Amino acid sequence: MANYVERVIEQCKANNPGEVEFHQTVEEVLTSLAPVMDANPQYEECALLERLVEPERGVTFRVVWVDDEGKVQVNKGYRYQFNSAIGPYKGGLRFAPGVYPGIIKFLGFEQIFKNSLTGLPIGGGKGGSDFDPNGKSDAEVMRFCQAFMTELYRHIGPDTDVPAGDLGVGAREIGYLFGQYKRITDRFDGGVLTGKHIPYGGLLGRTEATGFGIVWYAEEMLKANGEEIKDKVVAISGFGNVAWGTAWQLQRLGAKCITISGPDGYIYDPEGISTDEKVAYLLELRSSGKNICAPYAEKFPEAKFFAGKKPWTVQQDAGIKVDMFIPCAMQNDVHMEHAKAIVEGGCKFYCEGANMPTTNDALAYLMDEMVAVGPAKAANAGGVACSCIEMGQCAGHTVFQHEDVYAQLHQIMQNIYNACANAGEKYYGNKNALVQGANIAGFERVAEAMMAQGLV
Repeated sequence: MANYVERVIEQCKANNPGEVEFHQTVEEVLTSLAPVMDANPQYEECALLERLVEPERGVTFRVVWVDDEGKVQVNKGYRYQFNSAIGPYKGGLRFAPGVYPGIIKFLGFEQIFKNSLTGLPIGGGKGGSDFDPNGKSDAEVMRFCQAFMTELYRHIGPDTDVPAGDLGVGAREIGYLFGQYKRITDRFDGGVLTGKHIPYGGLLGRTEATGFGIVWYAEEMLKANGEEIKDKVVAISGFGNVAWGTAWQLQRLGAKCITISGPDGYIYDPEGISTDEKVAYLLELRSSGKNICAPYAEKFPEAKFFAGKKPWTVQQDAGIKVDMFIPCAMQNDVHMEHAKAIVEGGCKFYCEGANMPTTNDALAYLMDEMVAVGPAKAANAGGVACSCIEMGQCAGHTVFQHEDVYAQLHQIMQNIYNACANAGEKYYGNKNALVQGANIAGFERVAEAMMAQGLV
């Protein structure tokens, strides 16, 4: 069946020219599935993989809005609805200048398996725009979001497609999007968007859910290898929502988070982001709209700023030993030279927090060097899991408390880890084959649903 997998990968690349991020994730996922294809020849007979890599629906639209100076601006909007075999399409909206179909398709394809791993009834989708919210006024962001939703609203709904936030889309943007949806449709469909503010249907604990879930997944990785997270030295990247939640949960569990990063460089804090004040300051950095992390070293003089560098070399730069690296920023942030620096420093644990933060060759190198790798589609699934919990809260017209949300999320992340480890053991003979295990465990549930529903 290896030939079948290779054929589908090459066909996908030919059908989606220039969309390198989409090519990357399709290759990474499908290559892992070869032993599953061998065990299930019926999947080739019904072209299951060809159907899996092709979105069920994709829309591209024009977004016209007016800036504060009265000038008309035009952006592109996207929504790719990839797979609804196990539930309504579910996935975030990304507003960033580099957004194009290849980014949205990569995110939407990953979302299929991430959502499946949660065990919840949600399919995979993703959307966004090349709009950059950084440096824009609240009024400009509002007008853009209203224009964006004026087109998007006809393609979404609580039982059809439920967007959420992603890079560049937080509670502010979700609020403007929801307000416009409500105005256009004349309905209060609380379950049509997740990541909302608390007063109108948001979920307590949702903001930190992705970061908390990452750390709970990492904790399971360590336990399976006879170690615990308490007192571990951890280096992370980013300083946005995912990094903030990760740093906060590491602090809660007694680990020491020593780095954050931004486009300007990275911060090394030898004392760790170990106080409530330091954790809270990450939110201040993000809300400033400047997209830089250097001010952290001005606020906390014990920290050091490394301009133009990434935290993957902190072991060499600071002469310290890191127990685990957790990339929480952007896709393809960790390249081969970074992977070599991580291995050279003796680190044995690596857990992906961002979506596809590691290039395929760097990922293969880390695994070849016996580093235990927690894949993004598994470790990062806490956010979308809580989004589904928010959907249930809205549908039931009730309110869940923090302890309810945390308990559900913790159990989900433990279940996800176990599913990955069991699939890795079954098909690759290795409980640490979590990358392959995540792909397989996520795929098997979707494949079973697709087979049951016929050629649709």
